[in-house]
Amino acid sequence: MIPSTARFAALYLVAIVAGQLTVLGKPEAMPVIWPATAVAAVWLVNRNDSGWRLVDAGVLGVLTVLALAVTGMDAGSALVHGVAAVTEALVFAFAAARWLPGVWVSGGRPLTSLDDLVRVLLVATVAALSGAVLGGLGDWLVTGGLTATDVAVLLVRDIVSVLLFGAAARRMWELPPDRETWLEGVIIFALSAAAYFYVFFVNQYLPIGFVLVAITVWAALRLPTVLVIAHVMVFGTAAAVFTLHDRGPYAAAGSSSLIVQLYIAVLTLVGLALAFSRDERAGLIRRLRASEHEATEKAGLMTTIVNSMTEGLAILDQNGRLVLRNPAAGRLLGSTDKVAGGALLGSDYGFFQPDGAPLADAELPYQRALAGQDVQPMDVLVRNAAVPEGRIVRFNVARLTGPGAQQHVVVVFHDVTADRRHRDELMSFAGVVAHDLLNPLTTIEGWAEVLESELAGYQPAERVARIQRAAARMRTFLNGLLAYTAARDGKLMPTTVNLQLLLTDIANSRYDQAESAGSPPPRFALGRLDPVEGDPVLVRQLLENLVDNALELVPPGVPPQISVAAQPTPNGLVRVEILDNGRTIPAGLLQAIFTNFHRGEGTYGSGLELAVCKRIVERHGGTIEATANPYGSGNRMTFTLPAGRSAYARTLDSGWQQRQQSSGATALHPR
Repeated sequence: MIPSTARFAALYLVAIVAGQLTVLGKPEAMPVIWPATAVAAVWLVNRNDSGWRLVDAGVLGVLTVLALAVTGMDAGSALVHGVAAVTEALVFAFAAARWLPGVWVSGGRPLTSLDDLVRVLLVATVAALSGAVLGGLGDWLVTGGLTATDVAVLLVRDIVSVLLFGAAARRMWELPPDRETWLEGVIIFALSAAAYFYVFFVNQYLPIGFVLVAITVWAALRLPTVLVIAHVMVFGTAAAVFTLHDRGPYAAAGSSSLIVQLYIAVLTLVGLALAFSRDERAGLIRRLRASEHEATEKAGLMTTIVNSMTEGLAILDQNGRLVLRNPAAGRLLGSTDKVAGGALLGSDYGFFQPDGAPLADAELPYQRALAGQDVQPMDVLVRNAAVPEGRIVRFNVARLTGPGAQQHVVVVFHDVTADRRHRDELMSFAGVVAHDLLNPLTTIEGWAEVLESELAGYQPAERVARIQRAAARMRTFLNGLLAYTAARDGKLMPTTVNLQLLLTDIANSRYDQAESAGSPPPRFALGRLDPVEGDPVLVRQLLENLVDNALELVPPGVPPQISVAAQPTPNGLVRVEILDNGRTIPAGLLQAIFTNFHRGEGTYGSGLELAVCKRIVERHGGTIEATANPYGSGNRMTFTLPAGRSAYARTLDSGWQQRQQSSGATALHPR
């Protein structure tokens, strides 16, 4: 701290001597420029976080008293001004720590913005007011000759000194590097010198001093800030020198020293305000150009990446019109000439269900996403003039909300034709193999029964029972393969299906199974069940698989409870929910349970039951999902099917509404 204090002390003494050189007019007159105020402020601001701050303040006061006494001021006035200087510097440092954080401190920054200028003006005013009042009262008590005008001159002089020299702090090395700026600076300074000489000396009685402010504006708009500060210092001092030597438009005024100080203050505020504004604008333009350059580079890189993708990518607006797409999207959709910005992407481009069923615009995945639905990846058959043989494309969609709450959808297209063909070939092969294996399996089961009857009462009969159990598991697996093949390849024969009657029949059959097995009978609660449009065989298989899955998940000894209800959706579908009280499926397996050959803990099926359900629902244009039971333990299976469209369906719906108003939901109990 000692070397730093020594440097500030030396600079402060130089500033006092320089200020005393600006004493013009009578010997007892006050200095016109007083840079010591700014040096003291910067000095103590740098000591705000030091425990030696008060020591530095004491050094500052002693130096002030000694320097003023040496330069001719009487001891009493020197002491008063020393105390005032210390007080002013301490007030400034205290206020600057809160209103100007990071300014002037070691490793900090200079004044750079209009906000900084306003803050330093407020801080300087508060500090200068405390110093001027204290110094004025002290001088009045010591000499009795200080007037209110002198106090005002002290106040304005100290504010201007802090603004000018404070703005120059940490800017001494910011000189312009280019010759053009130096040349313009020389021209401005030369013209300023000529103008000031004319106004203050040649034609001094013509009141046109305000015109000189325009030159300061010119300098502030064109020159670097450090040269603007130098311009204000030089020509503000020139104006003061002329005025205090009774030259210029302000010399005839009664309080010429105060007026010239106010004139310097106006030059300072105008010059610094314009210079800081220009610096802020230039900095903002540099940042904008850098951001624009970076954004352009990233946009170019992103465009290259998107255009080189083998997967198609498209962005659609809330009306289903293409905003952007990459070349791969045009190739996959087979409509490169049509799929352009602004084109409406609809079912007229040849979109079908994978089984060839027509796909309405409202069923398209991105339209459902825009409608607010959660859409899972969906396979779509694309067949048009450009792709006559057809192509299976998987649509992955994500909904975006842009500025102004505008909805957009991002669609990624992936060609899964080969994968689907390979999968279909494998499943077809598996179906054929399963069908062909049923005959030898039947033979094995038949001979196993013969062996069981012949070995009745003998120990080897237990081994035959093992053969029978293995054969039963094999038959379950083969039946699952055949069911999946039928659900995948069988021709749909849709008609109106009465879910109420169908589920009642399924519930009764499960009562009979539980009674014959001696297990706790299940309890079914059937709510509103609207009719659906679907293949009755596949719909029955769908419901039986879901009910059996719910029963399998119930722990042993716990009475199964299954609730089923349905409600229509705005897009012409019926949403069916099946709730159970079984073991909750882990969150990480809620999607995996619908894949082929997935077997959950404690289940004994082929692993295809829920995959069959998913295939049946998708072939009917619906979706299926599993979630936790929101009303307790267990699970909730939710699927959608088309609403019944026949007159019979409307009759069922009307009858159901009448029964609901009178009796509520139906609960089925063991017989």
